[in-house]
Amino acid sequence: MSPRFPLTLILLAASVLGAQQNQDVRRLAPYVPSPDPIVRQMLTLGELRPGELHFDLGSGDGRIVLAAASLGAQSVGFEIDAKLVDSSRHSIRKAGLSKLAHIEKKDLYTADFRQVDLVTTYLLPVMLKELAPILAQQMKPGSRLVSHDYPIPGWTPEKIESGVDASNGLPYRVFLYRR
Repeated sequence: MSPRFPLTLILLAASVLGAQQNQDVRRLAPYVPSPDPIVRQMLTLGELRPGELHFDLGSGDGRIVLAAASLGAQSVGFEIDAKLVDSSRHSIRKAGLSKLAHIEKKDLYTADFRQVDLVTTYLLPVMLKELAPILAQQMKPGSRLVSHDYPIPGWTPEKIESGVDASNGLPYRVFLYRR
């Protein structure tokens, strides 16, 4: 059985439930971390530079936030799972990156994207569909968005990179968008 088989079931359930209240769909989001090589690829593709503001939506264990902060960016993760928030905050303190990295226990749909330079996501398509108009309205010209595996509905990517995840042999794609 494929390691992503359960994720496929979750995606199907999310699509079926998409017509229900948005809060229900948000609770369905699984914690599936992007592997470290893909994290590096996302930040490289997104051209993250020191001093820039980075947001990671659904930041999970904080690995993308930590990687962005280690590049000198101000990085903020948005996560609603309290255990993942606590674990991420611990990892940030342990890495000595508290001045650059921060995790907010906050619904990512309520974030203010007006000053962000780079947004990274690994979210379900139904969530991206709901998020797309918020990002389109708020993201400043020249800001970038990188999405792991799933395209942003209604947006045209500037670049798509693909590969095979060395940890499980499965194909993946990374999409770059520029506002």
